[in-house]
Amino acid sequence: MKNFIEGSHAVAEIVKKCRPGVISAYPITPQTHIVEDLAKMIADKEFEAQFVNVESEHSAASVVLGAEATGVRSYTATSSQGLLLMAEVVFNIAGLRLPVVMTTANRAVSAPINIWNDQQDVMAVRDSGWVLLFAESIQETVDLHVQAYRLAEDPRVMLPVMVNMDGFILTHGMEVVDMPAQEEVDKFLPAYKTAYKLDVDDPKTMGFLADPDYYMEIRYMVQETHREILKIIPEVASEFKKAFKRESAGLIEGYCLEDAEQIFVAMGSVCGTIRDAVDELRKKGKKAGMLKVISYRPFPKEAIIAALSKAKEVAVVDKSISLGGFGPLYTDLSSALSSLGPRMPKMSGFVVGLGGRDITLMTISEVYEKLSSKQTDCAFLGLRQELLGGVNG
Repeated sequence: MKNFIEGSHAVAEIVKKCRPGVISAYPITPQTHIVEDLAKMIADKEFEAQFVNVESEHSAASVVLGAEATGVRSYTATSSQGLLLMAEVVFNIAGLRLPVVMTTANRAVSAPINIWNDQQDVMAVRDSGWVLLFAESIQETVDLHVQAYRLAEDPRVMLPVMVNMDGFILTHGMEVVDMPAQEEVDKFLPAYKTAYKLDVDDPKTMGFLADPDYYMEIRYMVQETHREILKIIPEVASEFKKAFKRESAGLIEGYCLEDAEQIFVAMGSVCGTIRDAVDELRKKGKKAGMLKVISYRPFPKEAIIAALSKAKEVAVVDKSISLGGFGPLYTDLSSALSSLGPRMPKMSGFVVGLGGRDITLMTISEVYEKLSSKQTDCAFLGLRQELLGGVNG
């Protein structure tokens, strides 16, 4: 059924249809509407689940860890400082191989305090072992949640999945969304069953101390599972397409790549703006294209190389910055494309939209103009020079 709906409400609705047994979250802008809706749905007995009120995001993550450890499908959501407060438990959830699904309404991190969108929060936990998926639209956000549970609970995976949606732009934006029926979701996503759980009738040890004789192998196994996930994500996307009669790209999605010489690479809602910019450039006879990265972890190196191997110039558009380094997506892409040797396209990195600064068609046009001039690894675009004082911007 198609509805004109706010992004947060759409997420709450699809999470309800995924039938988690335990939900725990602490409200934080711009995530609040999601868990507010879910709490109301449970109170109104729209579905059977336990909503656990907690005093912090650290506790919320601990609750869903404990629920999953007993074999109960669980869900949480957070944003920005909340995700940072969760960080200790976020690593634990992945290390324990618990298939939690979490929505992160991406938002800038302090200081200074800022409630608007960029993607710096998730980058702070990118090495935790979670599968990290990024949505461009509200529809894609809905679709990724159904696939996230299917992927996380696959016996070959058993790792948590984070669905990232740009705060305010998607959480509070309105869009016509094709919402799956409950019976469709039930058919695609069977009830969660696992033998790997805490059970008084079948005692197991979970979260044990791993000394140097064991720890490295455990981390290696998570890494190898991520390599396998690169094959499983397209499988799940293909099955989703058959079940819901709707495209789902999987790892990456290309736009006008067939003959593209200059290609923008990005993640999240900015891809919509870049898509429009590519159309404008094409009208002017420019061979521009876009590559959208959906799966950031695991990083789809081979798929990206195949998509970009014929490009002359690549512009990586990051909505985050690894301070003292470069844009995270730029860093990963540089590593991946270096295997092309002399065939590696000229690549430049651009940092845009931090703290919610507008990313317009003019911004993307500036990226294109700079791409064809001097190569750069970390160019901040849209800086207000009058605020920089003596700092070289």
